[in-house]
Amino acid sequence: MSSQQAESKMTPEVQAMIGVEGDIVEMMGVVDQEYLRRFAQALMDPDPMYWDEEWAKNSKFGRLTVPPIMVSYMSSRIPLGGGDPVTQAFEENPFSDGIGSVKKFGELPNVPTDLVRVVNGGNELELYEYPSIGDRIKFQHRYSDIRERVGREGNPFLLITRETKFYNQDDHLLCITRATTIRR
Repeated sequence: MSSQQAESKMTPEVQAMIGVEGDIVEMMGVVDQEYLRRFAQALMDPDPMYWDEEWAKNSKFGRLTVPPIMVSYMSSRIPLGGGDPVTQAFEENPFSDGIGSVKKFGELPNVPTDLVRVVNGGNELELYEYPSIGDRIKFQHRYSDIRERVGREGNPFLLITRETKFYNQDDHLLCITRATTIRR
């Protein structure tokens, strides 16, 4: 480790991003059985709560339920004819990673830092209520936390946590996802 301390990456401009919120975005379409069927198949989860209406009627919920994380995947749906944001990112930059430079609905402004390497630092889900078939979902992103750490070689890096709250049409909070990225 160098005897000199590297310059902090937690600048006032970076710190000012904590608490910044994106627009509230209503997702295209509703929670429907076809999307639920495909999602449950992709998860390889045979739980009858997702597909067997008769079985679900006799459950503690009294209806089909939706895996809570499904709403976070629905947020990437794009309107027909709306263009594909991943394709657009590659057209603008052939070296795009297909993630960080993709412009999505309700996206937050970039954190102003010269750190360019992005690594997944973990994800979590806080569940409040299961979504229902027919729900119209809306969401809002927010930078909930930004912390600086110093690596083994003495170089500072940032832990940036983006929180997304998902609500139904009655403004019931369904879940909160938190995605932390490591910026080096």
